[in-house]
Amino acid sequence: MHTIKGTCGFFGFSKLEALTHAGEDLLSRLRDGQTPLDSEVIAALLSLVDASRAILASIDKARSEGETDHSALVDRLARLARERAHARRESQLAAHAADASFSGATVEPAETSIRVDVGLLDNLMNLVGELVLARNHFLRLTAREKDRSLVAASQRLNLITRELQEDVMATRLQRIGNVWNKLPRMVRDVAFACGKEVRLDVEGENTELDRSIIEAIKAPLTHLIRNAVDHGIEKPGERAALGKPREGRLQLMAFHENGQVNIEVVDDGAGMDPAKIREKALRAAFISADRAAQMSDREVLDLIFLPGFSTADRVTNISGRGVGMDVVKTSIEKIGGSVDLTTTLGHGTTVRIRIPLTLAIIQALIVSSRGERFAVPLRSLLELIRLEGDEVRTGIEHVGGALVHRLRGNLLPLINLATELELDSSGAPSGRSDGAVNIVVLQAEEHPFGLIVDQIQDTEEIVVKALGKRLRSIPIYAGGTIMGDGKIALILDVGHLARRASVISEQATRAFPLKTALPAPGRAARALLLFRSRDGRRMVLPLSDIARLEEFSRADVEVAGHRPVIQYRGHILPLIFVEELVGQRRGDQERTRSSEIDGADRLQVVVQSAGDRSFGLVVDRILDIVEEPVSIDPVRNLKGVAGAMVIGGRVAEMLDIESLVQAADLGMPGMESDVVALGGASHA
Repeated sequence: MHTIKGTCGFFGFSKLEALTHAGEDLLSRLRDGQTPLDSEVIAALLSLVDASRAILASIDKARSEGETDHSALVDRLARLARERAHARRESQLAAHAADASFSGATVEPAETSIRVDVGLLDNLMNLVGELVLARNHFLRLTAREKDRSLVAASQRLNLITRELQEDVMATRLQRIGNVWNKLPRMVRDVAFACGKEVRLDVEGENTELDRSIIEAIKAPLTHLIRNAVDHGIEKPGERAALGKPREGRLQLMAFHENGQVNIEVVDDGAGMDPAKIREKALRAAFISADRAAQMSDREVLDLIFLPGFSTADRVTNISGRGVGMDVVKTSIEKIGGSVDLTTTLGHGTTVRIRIPLTLAIIQALIVSSRGERFAVPLRSLLELIRLEGDEVRTGIEHVGGALVHRLRGNLLPLINLATELELDSSGAPSGRSDGAVNIVVLQAEEHPFGLIVDQIQDTEEIVVKALGKRLRSIPIYAGGTIMGDGKIALILDVGHLARRASVISEQATRAFPLKTALPAPGRAARALLLFRSRDGRRMVLPLSDIARLEEFSRADVEVAGHRPVIQYRGHILPLIFVEELVGQRRGDQERTRSSEIDGADRLQVVVQSAGDRSFGLVVDRILDIVEEPVSIDPVRNLKGVAGAMVIGGRVAEMLDIESLVQAADLGMPGMESDVVALGGASHA
C-alpha cells in the first residue's frame, strides 16, 4: 500500500492515493499493536484489496481510475484506525526491533531458484515423452539380443531416461497450496453471506501435483468448499441448540497415497439425510418409485452428482441450481480421478477426491482384442482372471441378456471389448483359438466390472498423447500412445467405457447387485470356502481357518501307517478324504482306504491346521469363496458336521474340524506326529 500510494502522486491518481493512504494508516497501526485485529478490521482490509485491484484494472485498461466512488471505504478505514487506536509503546519498540532485524536479514539471502517460462517446461516435457517412446522401442529391439555390450547400453539408456523423466516431471510440480491460497477469503465471504461462522483448517498444503492437475482441480475444490459452507454447516444458533460449538469447522487435507493424491474436504455440519434426498429425487422425477425402493443409502447419496439435482430448498446466488456437484464429478473424472462421499447425519460430511500425480506419463496394462492393442491405466485395475476349459462354460453366465461372472460370491458384470468397440459383432466371449477367456477386472466409480480381452500382454510406462479432432469426440478413449514397435495404441477411458456398456447405469445396478445376498441384520458376514466332496455333497469351511489351497498329482500320494500321505514343503502331510469321514462310523473307514487314491489324476487339497497338527482335506472340487452371514442349523448324529446352512439357494454342510481330526485319528502308528520332518533322524 505504501508503494502504490507513493507512486500515485507522480501520475495524479487521487482516488487510489486516498484509498491506499487510509489503508496504509490502518495497517501501520495494526503492525505497531495500536489497533486490535478483529473481523470488522479484516473485512475492511479485504474491501481495500478489492477496491485497489478494481482501480488498478481500470487504469490498465482505460488509463483512468474509473467512476466508482470509494469515499465511504476511505472514511471506514480512517474510522477504524481512529476509534480503535490505543497507545502501546512496548509494541512500537518491538515492531521497530523486528523491522531492524528483518532489514538486516534481507542483506544476505542467496538465490536458489530461477524463473522458467511455462512454455519451455511444456516443451521439455514433450521431448522427454519422445525420449521415453524411443527408449521403449530400443528396449524392445534389444530384448532378445545376446550382445552384452548392447544389452548394457540399453540398460544404461533406460536408467538415464527414467532419472531424466523424474527430474523433468519434478520441475512441473507445484504446491497444492497455490490453489488453496484463495480459499480462506472465499470461506469467509460465503459464511458471512449465509450468516454463519466457519473456521477453515488446512493440512498438507505442501503436497505437490503436476501443473496441469493443479489447474484442473481449482473449479471442483471451489464448488466443494462453497457447498460445505452453504449446505453442510449449520448457523450458529442451530449449532448451539445441538450442543455444538457456534463456529463450524471445515477441514481441507491433501496427502500422497499409492501413487495418487488424495484430497479430503471434511465438515462437522448437519450431514446428509438419504431419506430426504430420496424423497426429493422422487419429486423431481430423477428416479422412479420402484427404483427408489430398491436403492441403498449409498446409491441415494450418489444422486447428488446428477446434473440438475440439488438438495437446496431455494436457489440463491451461492447454490441451488444443481450444477456444482455435477461439475465436481465431471472435472475430476476428466483427469482420471474419482470422487467418493460419506456422511453421518448430524455429524458432518466427507468428500474424498483421488487424482493422479501427472497426466503426461502413466503406468498402463497393454491388452489386445481382435488384433488391436489398447492401454488400460493401472490406477483402474483390480485383478486379472483367466478361465480355461470347463471354467469358461460354468464361469460365465447370462443374466438379463448380459454376461456376468461369479467372483467370490459377487456377480461381476462383463464387457466384451471386441463387441463394445464393434471389432466383432459375433458377441463371442473370446477370440482365442484355445477357447480361454481373459478377464481384466476394473473399477469405475467404486463399481467393479470385468473386461473380456483376447490377450493380456504386459504393463508399460506410456506417454499420453492427445487425440486428433476427429477422435476427440469419442469419449471411451482418453488418449493414445506410441508403443515400442512404433505402432499406436489407444488408451481406454474406463469410466466412459463402463457407462457406455451400462454396467454402472441405473439398470445395471439393479440387474447386477454387488452382493448376491446381503447379511441379515445383527449378523456379520464371514468369508467361507465352498467345495464339493467326491460323493457330491456341498461343504463349507471358514476361510480364516485354512492355511493353503493346493493341487497334487495322484502319483505323488504314498502310504504311511495305513494312511495316504504326501511330501509337502519338507514334511509328511497326512491326507483325509472328507467323504470317508463325515457322517461315517469308525468301522467304515478302513473299507475304502485301499481305493481312496484311485480316480482323478489331480487331487484338490485344502491344507488345514488344528493346534500343532497339519493335514490335507482331499475334496472333489473347490467351488468358490463366498461371504455369508453364518446361520447354522444343527444336524444331529452326523459326525464331523457342525450343522447346515443355505448358500446360493442350496444346502451346504459346515464341517467341524475338531471332531473331524478326532475321527481321522491323526496319531498314526509308527509316526511321532502327523507332520514329520524329512531328512536325518526325523525321516518317517
